[in-house]
Amino acid sequence: MRKFIILFIQLIFVLAINAQSSVKYATVDLNLRTAPNKSSHVIMVIPQGTPVTIDEDCNCKWIPIRYDGQIGYVSTKYLTKNRISYSGITSKAHIKHYTNSRGNRVQSPTRYNSAPEGATALCRDGSYSFSQSRRGTCSHHGGVARWL
Repeated sequence: MRKFIILFIQLIFVLAINAQSSVKYATVDLNLRTAPNKSSHVIMVIPQGTPVTIDEDCNCKWIPIRYDGQIGYVSTKYLTKNRISYSGITSKAHIKHYTNSRGNRVQSPTRYNSAPEGATALCRDGSYSFSQSRRGTCSHHGGVARWL
């Protein structure tokens, strides 16, 4: 029943979106949530700089949006009208590493403008993983968005 209610609300939201729709940009890696509060379930993480479609501007704390086929709520304090670009890694000093369960030194998930050599997955927060196994890949980055 709960799933039906959520689908019904999403359908109403989709039907309500009209020519008044506008685009805003995520100023941080932004949680898309099932309800307008910070304790609700996170559907996915929207990467910083990503454009999202909103119905219309409001002076509210939470706003429903549609992104990547999903409908949910985001906090308006992390949205801006100005396009944001993320320049990616500019020096190797910013790259971190960890030792995996096999004892191998592996680059930690890192943001790049496009898939770098050696990346094995794109995480939902927009970073690229270099994991050598599927288990735990992108676990602190919203999960795997796509295997490479």
